[in-house]
Amino acid sequence: MKKLSDCTVLIVDDTEENVDLLVEALGDEYELSVAMDGYAALEIIKVNPPDIILLDVMMPGISGYEVCEKLKENDDTSGIPIIFLTAMTDIESKTKAFHAGAVDYITKPFDAMEVKARVNTHLSLRLAKIEISKQNKTLEEKVLERTEELSLTQEVTIEAMACLAEYRDPETGGHIKRTKNYVRVLAQKLRSIPKYADYLTDDVIDLMYKSAPLHDIGKVGIRDEVLLKPGRLTDKEFEEMKSHTVIGHNALYTASKKLGEHSFLKYSMDFAKYHQEKWDGSGYPDGLSGDKIPLVARIMAIADVYDALISKRVYKPPFTHEKAIGIIKENRGTHFDPEITDIFLENNELFREIAIEYADFAEEKLTLRAK
Repeated sequence: MKKLSDCTVLIVDDTEENVDLLVEALGDEYELSVAMDGYAALEIIKVNPPDIILLDVMMPGISGYEVCEKLKENDDTSGIPIIFLTAMTDIESKTKAFHAGAVDYITKPFDAMEVKARVNTHLSLRLAKIEISKQNKTLEEKVLERTEELSLTQEVTIEAMACLAEYRDPETGGHIKRTKNYVRVLAQKLRSIPKYADYLTDDVIDLMYKSAPLHDIGKVGIRDEVLLKPGRLTDKEFEEMKSHTVIGHNALYTASKKLGEHSFLKYSMDFAKYHQEKWDGSGYPDGLSGDKIPLVARIMAIADVYDALISKRVYKPPFTHEKAIGIIKENRGTHFDPEITDIFLENNELFREIAIEYADFAEEKLTLRAK
């Protein structure tokens, strides 16, 4: 912290006798600089800002009030404490001084002890404010650093968990990259709808984007002979496959309980459990319909199906982008939320671009580029 003895006091007065008195009173304790009028003071302050200013009110050319107002209008000098010096003792003059931005008011003739005491008091306050400001800045930097560390930890945790599903299902890797980008695009575009504008903040969308890879985490609990079966699943096998939604949700819920109600896994749980629900209530696991399906799951429903349609599978070739668009359009209001479907259709070329960028196979890229 800066010492009082290292502080600079600027004395501004057009009377030499007054300047001499102030220099004699303060010269042994502080670094001093002197200006005989307001314009000279402003030039000195521009080159070497002092720690405090003793400013005469009545001066030729520009008054102390005007000098003070100019300094307070400038962010670089607004924090310098100013003590007015004047022979005027009326309430109106004092009030005007404080309105201009002064911190104190000393009347002439000066008392050396009073001048020393007031300068010491206001310099001490000034140095304390500067120190507090530095500490606050350091604290803010530490908080920001910690917040960034937590955000990175969350992202790494989500990616690590998503990798579990990727290891079990060889078709999941590119699917994860594509679907989380589809989700982000849909969420960003949904902000054009008033009822979603306030909810879908940048932070919410970012967390949705990071959480989307966990929508199929429950597949780690599905037997290989079902998960990796190349042909059509039997009814019994399909029932087992459907359970991946509940398995994923329960695993994430168990992990999130220790994090409290504001867990960063809250969107992951909804993605995992409800992404197979349908707008008309015919989906699983709970048969939810309409707005009862969480928004993130309604977004993922379109992202997930679009990606399944344009991707190569052991049981089917990749569909063209146009065919996938047509199928989703046909299921507007049955499988998919009508409003989200419309947003998807309006921005479908963005989905094609994402699919091409993160395609797993050359065949998929060729099919997506075909008209």
